[in-house]
Amino acid sequence: MKLVSEKKKRVLLNITPLIDVLFILIIFFAVSSTFLEQPGIKLDLPKAQKPDLQKVEKAVLVISKDEKLYFRDKPISREQLPELLRKAMEESPDRSLIISADQKVHHGLVVEIMDLARQNGVRKLVISAEPKQ
Repeated sequence: MKLVSEKKKRVLLNITPLIDVLFILIIFFAVSSTFLEQPGIKLDLPKAQKPDLQKVEKAVLVISKDEKLYFRDKPISREQLPELLRKAMEESPDRSLIISADQKVHHGLVVEIMDLARQNGVRKLVISAEPKQ
């Protein structure tokens, strides 16, 4: 009587689906993470004890120490600002504007621009500041 010996099956672990899931997770976290954009203009921002962190949206207005205006990193004049703000607020779901003014800028100019922003559809104004060291 001859006994037939069965070949032992080799168990192979296919890790291809595991790698696919890993790559999908990496892509998800890379796309869904938020990045803070900093304007390319040198500013000396005022210091605050505990500034509220805000997500930077598209509508960022920068006032440099020589009182030049930059909207979305492009230099603009004061005459162009109302029209640009109206267009930006029509596109923005929360109608917010972030004003990033140098600390040497006159207070009156910042208040004037804040008033102009309110007249042109801005509902939420955020003043950027750096934390004190």
